[in-house]
Amino acid sequence: MHKKAVLKINNVKKYFNSFQALNNISLEIKSGELVVLLGPNGAGKSTLFSIITGLSRADSGSCFINGCDIAFNSINALKNLGIVFQQPTIDLELTIKENLFFHSRLHGLKLQNVKKKIENELSRSGLEKKINNKVRTLSGGERRKIELIRSLLHNPKMLLLDEPTVGLDPGSRTDLMKKIIKIKKSETLSILWTTHLVDEAEKADKIIILSKGEIVAMGNKLKILRIANEKKLEKAFLKIVKGV
Repeated sequence: MHKKAVLKINNVKKYFNSFQALNNISLEIKSGELVVLLGPNGAGKSTLFSIITGLSRADSGSCFINGCDIAFNSINALKNLGIVFQQPTIDLELTIKENLFFHSRLHGLKLQNVKKKIENELSRSGLEKKINNKVRTLSGGERRKIELIRSLLHNPKMLLLDEPTVGLDPGSRTDLMKKIIKIKKSETLSILWTTHLVDEAEKADKIIILSKGEIVAMGNKLKILRIANEKKLEKAFLKIVKGV
């Protein structure tokens, strides 16, 4: 069965004055795929993320989300996205319930329809007893869990995660990674995860290595290992990036 491309990027270029941040980026992410965009700091990951989320506009090329052009049909494109930004975007002075209910209303969701989903997700994350606690009282890992729950309330076609483990302790980081893998298996959801940490790409369906604004390798783990003629993903990544 041919799966639909939920994200399709064609020949995207982006400049900041004379500096070219992205050069001819083309990629597709299909329904149900977990794709990791892997690259060192300064590779262009955040620039590409900002174009996909509509925060920045490409100088040339196109970006389609579920068939909608982000540049000319942003409302319909963005409603298909669930987003967890690198920097926390959750209100610390509101309770968990207030944060999640507010997000639901922003998307025009009826609270009676999402209350059960919120309760179930909080229960799975072990946070059901903290629903009336202010987010300020939560740990970094717990806040990330709430942001993840929030991002999925409107049933998006695609989940974007911009270095979501930054600032988390090792235990919280491992928990979040397991949670993403579980979500991917249980839902027909495309996931794009940007990171500079190689171990976060180990279980991806597809790895896209970005360096100096260009895609320098793309494929599953085995393909990346073959390209670099290495047995470990970290060594393959370092060899590919250094070879640019």
